[in-house]
Amino acid sequence: MKVEPVLSPVTFEELVEIADQAGIKLEITDGIPTWEAFPGMRHQKTIFRIQISLERLPGADCGCFQVSDAYIKFPDGSLKRPDLAVFCEEPPDIDEAYEKIPEAVLEVLSKDYARKDTEIGAPFYLAQGVKDVILFDPRTGEVTHRRRDGTTLHTTPITITLECGCQLTV
Repeated sequence: MKVEPVLSPVTFEELVEIADQAGIKLEITDGIPTWEAFPGMRHQKTIFRIQISLERLPGADCGCFQVSDAYIKFPDGSLKRPDLAVFCEEPPDIDEAYEKIPEAVLEVLSKDYARKDTEIGAPFYLAQGVKDVILFDPRTGEVTHRRRDGTTLHTTPITITLECGCQLTV
């Protein structure tokens, strides 16, 4: 007699752990699952360079706290992992997805996964209340800065003032 294996349902958190072990970055945006391979050296160095440029402008109420590559859970249940997220209040030290909408998000576009950030991620972030969405292609030097009231295109290096009172250089 042949015994069929019984497959039990897997939670998203368990799936994320499996994906992390396999070197895959997994997200669910507006019900759409997407994945990409872990980023390479150019990508990580670019994020770090931008991170260290972030500063609070004089008189700003925002603390300009930044988190890189951590899960954020949005009110609709979407789980995103932006390259850089900026918050006004310091996020707590937790192991779960953080359930607060960032003030700003920056995504460094990876060669084979740019559409995930430009066509799915950026409109989603704006719809969820993120005030500034910055997309940077390190291969071309093109910087796209999106806000609810419009989009501007730049070439790096550019210093961008965020609505929350922080600034960063891309």
